[in-house]
Amino acid sequence: MGMTAVEKVLALKSGVKSVRAGEVVEPDPDFIMIHDGVVMGAKRELDALGIDRLAAPDKVLMVTDHDVIYGSARAAERGAFNREAARQWGVKNFFDVGRGGHGHVFPMETGMLLPGMFYFDNDRHATNAGAIGAFGFRMGSEISRVLATGTNWVMVPKSVRLRIKGRLRPGVHARDLGFHIATLVAQGKLDIDLDYRVLEFAGDLDQFNLAARTALCSSPTEMRAYGVFVPPSAEILAYAQAHATRPFTPVYADADARYEADAELDVSRLEPQIALPGGVHKAVDLSEVAGTAVNHAFIGSCGSSMYDDLLTAATMLKGRRIAPGVRLFIAPGSEVSTRRMAREGLLQIFIEAGALMLPAGCGPCNDAVIGPVHSGEVSISTAANNNSGRFGARDAQLYLGSPATVTASAIAGRITDPRTFATG
Repeated sequence: MGMTAVEKVLALKSGVKSVRAGEVVEPDPDFIMIHDGVVMGAKRELDALGIDRLAAPDKVLMVTDHDVIYGSARAAERGAFNREAARQWGVKNFFDVGRGGHGHVFPMETGMLLPGMFYFDNDRHATNAGAIGAFGFRMGSEISRVLATGTNWVMVPKSVRLRIKGRLRPGVHARDLGFHIATLVAQGKLDIDLDYRVLEFAGDLDQFNLAARTALCSSPTEMRAYGVFVPPSAEILAYAQAHATRPFTPVYADADARYEADAELDVSRLEPQIALPGGVHKAVDLSEVAGTAVNHAFIGSCGSSMYDDLLTAATMLKGRRIAPGVRLFIAPGSEVSTRRMAREGLLQIFIEAGALMLPAGCGPCNDAVIGPVHSGEVSISTAANNNSGRFGARDAQLYLGSPATVTASAIAGRITDPRTFATG
């Protein structure tokens, strides 16, 4: 019996010929990622144990992405602590403010994360690694154990496969599809369970570039998927090869791989989706809520902050203004994208349209440490989720849409189908 893609990755990194779901392995990661918000806790835990050296400091990526703009004395204190921690630990790959961006985005864009790789991360959105054909494993607060030992035990997760049939219509985006999949799973209309599973995509996938694949990895995460995997296309492999910082070997599932469930979804008739307040699994056709007035909009997050997402927004905004009474925040996923926007004129378009530009990172999606909403306001965004209180006031109404839908809605001042706007 063959192996799924993620089983192959774990077998390779664990130095064994094969693994099966439920087995326990200790993989040797290509790198270890720790985000700014948990460095202090991890270091204090290790210090208390008398551990002042990391097992593999050359493999550690320390990333400042959640709290990039210090909005409080506490945030500034944490930033200073993290810089000193990087020095004491000997971490050379420290991507501080202005040096990297969102940890679940810039490693793919810059060729640090490549097809076939495996890494440990404290954050659950490590699922984004599947967009480029890699596997990231969330450790939570136990990332300190990985820092100290270089690895940790991993129970091989079960895999479920979803075959995509057909092509998305013009104006319908991968983020729409992600909301739709989450909703079908929640309603029991797709016979797959995502809890501590890997969702492996198959079928008509060549239509999805890296940004679209990243969007596909977002919503399953909110449905408790522990991994998402999109087999690399020729386009993805060419991109990875052009940016690679080291050799890599792509991984694909065997033809006789064993899946817990195998489903198919025809996407050819899908309409733009809106996730209603309360979760990505509450998606409806946009037409059901079209016309709802909005006050707050945001484009960014680990699901929709790559250059192509920003280009979609800028193309629609060119020559237009954001509606009075609406504030639109733009948070690129990487400093690479910020510089490219400056070179290619996108920054000027955003500024002239009245958007508020933020540094690369999580932006308001980090529990609105910046760009919060007020009581009773309505927001539409590309955030990772829209749970109550995500952006501040618990009685605010938080909707989710694709970058195109959020842009159209910011221009109109109400939830609007992006297909009503010309993009030339």
